[in-house]
Amino acid sequence: MTTPLVGSIEGRIAEELGVRERQVKAAVDLLDSGSTVPFIARYRKEATEMLDDAQLRTIEERLRYLRELEERRTAVLDSVREQGKLTDELEARIRGAETKARLEDIYLPFKPKRRTKAQIAREAGLEPLAEGLLSDPAVEPLAAAAAFVDADKGVDDPQAALDGARAILTERFSEDADLIGELRERMWVRGRLAAKVRDGKEEAGAKFADYFDFAEPFTELPSHRILAILRGEKEEVLDLVLEPEEPTDGPTSYEGLVANRFGIADRGRPADKWLADTVRWAWRTRILVHLGIDLRLRLRTAAEDEAVNVFAANLRDLLLAAPAGTRTTLGLDPGFRTGVKVAVVDATGKVVATDVIYPHVPQNKWDESLAKLARLAKEHTVELIAIGNGTASRETDKLAGELIGKHPELKLTKVMVSEAGASVYSASAFASQELPGMDVSLRGAVSIARRLQDPLAELVKIDPKSIGVGQYQHDLSEVKLSRSLDAVVEDCVNGVGVDVNTASTPLLARVSGISSGLAENIVAHRDANGPFRSRTALKEVARLGPKAYEQCAGFLRIREGDDPLDASSVHPEAYPVVRRMVKTAGSEVASLIGNTGALRSLKPADFVDETFGLPTVTDILKELEKPGRDPRPAFKTATFKEGVEKISDLSSGMVLEGVVTNVAAFGAFVDIGVHQDGLVHVSAMSKTFVKDPRDVVKPGDIVKVKVLEVDIPRKRISLTLRLDDEAAPQGQQQGGGRPQRGGRPPQQRGQQRQGRGGGGGGGSRQAPPPANSAMADALRRAGLVDPKGGRGRG
Repeated sequence: MTTPLVGSIEGRIAEELGVRERQVKAAVDLLDSGSTVPFIARYRKEATEMLDDAQLRTIEERLRYLRELEERRTAVLDSVREQGKLTDELEARIRGAETKARLEDIYLPFKPKRRTKAQIAREAGLEPLAEGLLSDPAVEPLAAAAAFVDADKGVDDPQAALDGARAILTERFSEDADLIGELRERMWVRGRLAAKVRDGKEEAGAKFADYFDFAEPFTELPSHRILAILRGEKEEVLDLVLEPEEPTDGPTSYEGLVANRFGIADRGRPADKWLADTVRWAWRTRILVHLGIDLRLRLRTAAEDEAVNVFAANLRDLLLAAPAGTRTTLGLDPGFRTGVKVAVVDATGKVVATDVIYPHVPQNKWDESLAKLARLAKEHTVELIAIGNGTASRETDKLAGELIGKHPELKLTKVMVSEAGASVYSASAFASQELPGMDVSLRGAVSIARRLQDPLAELVKIDPKSIGVGQYQHDLSEVKLSRSLDAVVEDCVNGVGVDVNTASTPLLARVSGISSGLAENIVAHRDANGPFRSRTALKEVARLGPKAYEQCAGFLRIREGDDPLDASSVHPEAYPVVRRMVKTAGSEVASLIGNTGALRSLKPADFVDETFGLPTVTDILKELEKPGRDPRPAFKTATFKEGVEKISDLSSGMVLEGVVTNVAAFGAFVDIGVHQDGLVHVSAMSKTFVKDPRDVVKPGDIVKVKVLEVDIPRKRISLTLRLDDEAAPQGQQQGGGRPQRGGRPPQQRGQQRQGRGGGGGGGSRQAPPPANSAMADALRRAGLVDPKGGRGRG
């Protein structure tokens, strides 16, 4: 068995990334030895010559793909060799295949398969007839076929012989790797995806109305539109056709390429028409079907990759949102009939009180609820009120506002918090373990309070897919999405660092080198022996060996421990470097930390040795200036406009403050406090062209927006970040009486409506947008987002 050297993989990745092969080799060696991307990016800069975490993630992903390709290549070589058909030329072609698709094209003729018509024809001795007609079209087909009639072999007449010969040639044409590769790329560039509504499905599939008569080139289809159309097909509303080019009455250009490949041309010879018909048959029954499968997979893969990237980017922004910090917080999980669930958590996140109040319909115990909240706030010295943004959120926000107004001495600040995924956490096994004996409904209030204090620490307890910042997440590859989101969580947690004496098991399990079991052991050791006093004490934890310690120690923080360096991101292996710095500065470690003047007087080059190079020494000096600094932004809140609490309170031209809740490929959704997010289409984000909405806003950003239009029946709100944009006149809102305007044809416009993400609430529905209004144009361009990521928890 011969396998290409690993070095060829590293060389290819290096070429793709535009870096040196030795950098990639160093990264691969570290990954193979069990090092994580955060550890390599932070503490092995000399080894990789400063590869960053994004490059390392790319190396990790490409390494996985190329190793899978090599495994498949080996299997293909073995298979062909066992068949006795492996020639030097074929082996060279197999080894030269750079993608899985190309490898499978080459392998196709040799791939074991069920008996085909072509194989049956060969067994009947018809291959010479096929070869003869292809090589000499001057032969009359029926006359040549007569010589191959043999009833014992199932060839009853000349026509049956010709049918067998056609099957042989069809298989040959459709299994020519170079030809198939050329046709596939041609179809990708020239072809288009067409959709039609199935008979009788117009009403039931109204949410897919923009795709009832739709066609768009493959290369122009955005990911959200591809996923929307594929979902429409899955729900048996749409029929899809992958068209190779604009329909024509005569032979396609693809048939011409097949004919040219095998020297087939109409020169008036007896077999020319039969051969041309065979080409057409091969194209329509085999090649086009094969290409359709390939391109459908290519479309889905490209759409999935884009959707996964959007989800990952949004998740990163949400996890790295500004923390309110160690401030006692009162969490309110709003509700009408079931009441508002209340939880007070202290500065460390410990639950110190819970209750349920009923300020809203049907009980209407407003004054009693105010009194309870005032008592809790005073008794526990509450500083912040976190209000979940689901059902009854604005009514509860009003309650909190009145509490603040009536009790200014409490100095309270209210903040609306996304409750996406809170119900998932509430019902989880970890919540039962963390909050034993507490009613499931109250756990949501605890989660809402804690996610205001520290979004990262709380959200890691929830499956990232339940946080509600993706598009079409339920249609994506589970493996691909989970791998990407896990990488994001890992990078965020390790980028911020973790207090080992307060961190939960799920948070610790995201630290470099720490598994779920090891995280449980750390918490168990902490519970049994008290807080860790030093990083070295981590080595006493069961099953935390030297490799795990190496990987995790730098990311774990110990506040007020025996060694002040343990509260920083300086890795214990580099403590000797700091000791040399301390000696040079003539001070103690504690006095050197934070002493900007003393630290900047030190020359990094003086502390470089055979183990620690200039990048690491420079990092150490920066860290000592601001030890354990949090890379997340400063905490601030949005203020919703008083009197604007429901969609009917909106009017065009209003300028409001809101919070960005989700960013998709076509725009951003903003919570303006009316229970329904508004859409800022990418075209309304800036006066200049915006390619990626994330270049302008990110989830969690506080923005000022102007209301362009409101469609109350469909609960759609069109917003703009350009505050000087002209809003639609009041009388022309909600889809009424606007003249036809330009743009793409209706069948090529997508549509969008987005609810609010979160643990299984009321989902969004897609319906035809209002006719030709500013909002309609935005929505039609938008495509579809995941309707399962509904708003709130109901």
